[in-house]
Amino acid sequence: MPMNETNAGGVRRRSVEIVVPVYNEAHVLADSIGRLHAHLEESFPFPFRITIADNASTDATWYAATDLTVRLPHVHAVRLEEKGRGRALKHVWNRSSADVVAYLDVDLSTGLEAFLPLVAPLLSGHSDLAVGSRLHRQAAVVRGAKREFVSRSYNLLLKAGLGARFSDAQCGFKAVRTDVFRALAPHIEDTAWFFDTELLVLAQRNGLRVHEVPVDWTDDPDSRVDIVRTAVDDLLGMRRMLRSTLAGRTRVPALPRRTSTSQVPAARTLTPAAVLPTGANTHLEYAS
Repeated sequence: MPMNETNAGGVRRRSVEIVVPVYNEAHVLADSIGRLHAHLEESFPFPFRITIADNASTDATWYAATDLTVRLPHVHAVRLEEKGRGRALKHVWNRSSADVVAYLDVDLSTGLEAFLPLVAPLLSGHSDLAVGSRLHRQAAVVRGAKREFVSRSYNLLLKAGLGARFSDAQCGFKAVRTDVFRALAPHIEDTAWFFDTELLVLAQRNGLRVHEVPVDWTDDPDSRVDIVRTAVDDLLGMRRMLRSTLAGRTRVPALPRRTSTSQVPAARTLTPAAVLPTGANTHLEYAS
């Protein structure tokens, strides 16, 4: 489906590009992308593209990714020769022609029914960024005590050290208006896991509106995340951002302004079953 699709009246429809960063995920890639593609085709009422971003995999991930681009009409793939989730997201998001860019982890730990509520407030002009939260009081999370402790401790440190007002910086389920990201991107230094936190802190420092969505989340027992290494890198990133804040380097000039429209309901009013039944599309189109 073209990313700049118009309706019968010639009005351009808002579009979304979903990036799935991967590193050596050949064993799960076809199943995960197939499930994501099927879900979006069945229930997502906007033009979309799924982009697999291969971060220098050394297994058959790139072969699997290119095979999926042949078999599934909305799937695209890019390969980077260096690792880093942040690097992959910055590369694809900066080049996207979609109105909203998003990402989710290849393990699909987050329930896909939360995807439309995630992007709806961005498509409507209500918010600038949207994040899934496993720490929201309405979230339903299944994971081990160790990861729960690390996640909550990190977010408490963010609140104490950087004054964070968001509840879950590292959930692999986020979206941002593309024009907003392009303005913030030159100011984001991290290319790995701290990328998410840096994006959110910059957004908060510049008065952008961040929408949180409670998610259903099930821990992936095959996760490759090195918790200790990631925690150390996050602490170093927090120290760097605190220095940047004190020095006034987190202010971003000329950020795009929100342009609200009433034709796409904000995510807080959405219930996937009642408001947006499968096949709904015509009433969620609006001019850019």
